[in-house]
Amino acid sequence: MSQGTAVALGAIAGVTIFLGLPVARVRGLPKAVQGFLNAFATGILIFILWDILSHASGPVEKALVAARTGSNTPFVLMAAIFAIGIGAGLLGLVYFNRALFGRLKHADHTPSPRSLSLAIATGLGLHNLSEGLAIGQSARAGAIAFVGVLVVGFALHNITEGFGIAAPMTMDPNPAPWRFLGLAGLIGGGPTFIGTWIGYLASSDYFYVAFLAVAAGALLYVVNELFHVGRRLSTPTSFAWGLLFGFLTAYATDLVLTLASA
Repeated sequence: MSQGTAVALGAIAGVTIFLGLPVARVRGLPKAVQGFLNAFATGILIFILWDILSHASGPVEKALVAARTGSNTPFVLMAAIFAIGIGAGLLGLVYFNRALFGRLKHADHTPSPRSLSLAIATGLGLHNLSEGLAIGQSARAGAIAFVGVLVVGFALHNITEGFGIAAPMTMDPNPAPWRFLGLAGLIGGGPTFIGTWIGYLASSDYFYVAFLAVAAGALLYVVNELFHVGRRLSTPTSFAWGLLFGFLTAYATDLVLTLASA
C-alpha cells in the first residue's frame, strides 16, 4: 500500500469525529438532561482513558520482561517516558488553566464549556495520533486487510469521541459557532491523519508510549473537571446512570474493532 493511500485512509478514520460535534449546537435542554449528557461524555472518556493506559503499559511491561535476560535500559527509558508523559499531559493542562483563568487565586473556578471542550479535543487528539501510528505501521508492513479493519473500527470509535467533545458545549447558553466546532474537530481528529503519515515512515515504541502517556495525563485532567461539573448539574443517581451508559457505549464500539480484527 502506498503512503498516499495509507494517509488518505487515516484521514477517513479521523474525520468521523465531526459526526458527533453537531450535538454542541443543541440549546434549551433542561438542567437534568445537561447533567446526563455530561455524565455520558465522562463515561466515554473514562473508557478511553482505560483503553489508552492498557495500550501504553504494554510496551513497558514487555521491556520489563525482556530486562530479565538482557539490558534493563529499554525498560528504564520506557518507564520514564510513561511517567513523564502522564505528568506532562496532566500538569501541563493544570498550569495552563491556572495561567489562563487565574486559578491560583480562584481555585473554585471551572473552565468555560468551550475551553473544556478544547481540552477534551487535545487529549483525544493525542490518543488519535497513536491510532494513526497503528494504521501507518500496518500499511507499511503490507497488512492491507488489517488496515481496513483498523480504519473502520477507529472511524466508529471517533464518532463517540466527537460527542465527548461536544457535550460540555451544550451547557453554554450561546451556540458554539461552526468555525469553533471545525477547530475542535481538527484538534481531535486531525492527528489521526498525522499519525498515519509518521507511522508509515518510522516505527518506534518510544514515540507510541509517549503519545499515549501524554494523552492519558490530559484525559485525567479532563475527567476530573467533568466530575466537578457533574456534581453541580446531576444527582448522584442520574450521574451514575449517564456514566454507565457512556462507558458501555464506548466499550461497545471497541468490541466492534476487536471482533473485526480477530
